[in-house]
Amino acid sequence: MSINVLVWGENVHERENEIVREIYPEGMHTAIARQIAADGDLKVSTAVLQEPEHGLSEERLAGTDVLVWWGHKAHRQVDDAIVERVAKRVWEGMGLIVLHSGHFSKIFKRLMGTPCALKWREAGERERLWVVNPGHPIARGLPAFFELEYEEMYGEPFSVPEPMETVFISWFQGGEVFRSGLTYRRGAGNIFYFRPGHETYPTYHDATIGQVLRNAVRWAHNPAPAYMAVHEAPNVPVEKAPEKIVERGPKLHAPGEQGYR
Repeated sequence: MSINVLVWGENVHERENEIVREIYPEGMHTAIARQIAADGDLKVSTAVLQEPEHGLSEERLAGTDVLVWWGHKAHRQVDDAIVERVAKRVWEGMGLIVLHSGHFSKIFKRLMGTPCALKWREAGERERLWVVNPGHPIARGLPAFFELEYEEMYGEPFSVPEPMETVFISWFQGGEVFRSGLTYRRGAGNIFYFRPGHETYPTYHDATIGQVLRNAVRWAHNPAPAYMAVHEAPNVPVEKAPEKIVERGPKLHAPGEQGYR
């Protein structure tokens, strides 16, 4: 069974900026989708901010195994209800890959619970990405390091939670370093943050970046059925306790009553 991948793009810079439009004439989301689909075994579609419900309806998310997110200028335009809808699906097991400036997206900050802030500089610097976890599935087939001749600098400290794993660390020509490939799990959902992807550079036309994206999709995919019980908080009756007990002491709730949320 193929993995259903949905690439979500803000689709703002491509419409407003000639430099970005020249590099990505069909939109950054299309370039990212083509890279992910290159091996032919992943079923990839796209959605953009301007669509009804931002292209992220309940039905569409229910059929998505892995969501790839690129956003920048229009973070605040993403509806809060849609953010909660996406977070719910991640908790249930949908994979999420957040790219570059998506570190400030509502969905990434919602799932991290931290500011997700960092240092930055837009100077067309060389970025060298060191593979610091070569045995990780996301690093499959990669050399010890790879380089992007032109990129935006991101620098530490990066105010995110301690990750499960660090896959890449970037060095920039100006001397800064950055944890540029981080994995997390929220509920049943696997999350990967991948740093490269500034809109004025051709990063998403790079073959090695494409390999990382495809590896990340396969890693993020959870083949298990959606874990719907992640939302439940049942009031368990005394008679259903695994060991026999006798109820004692005062209590606030009646038998079977729902708790406060």
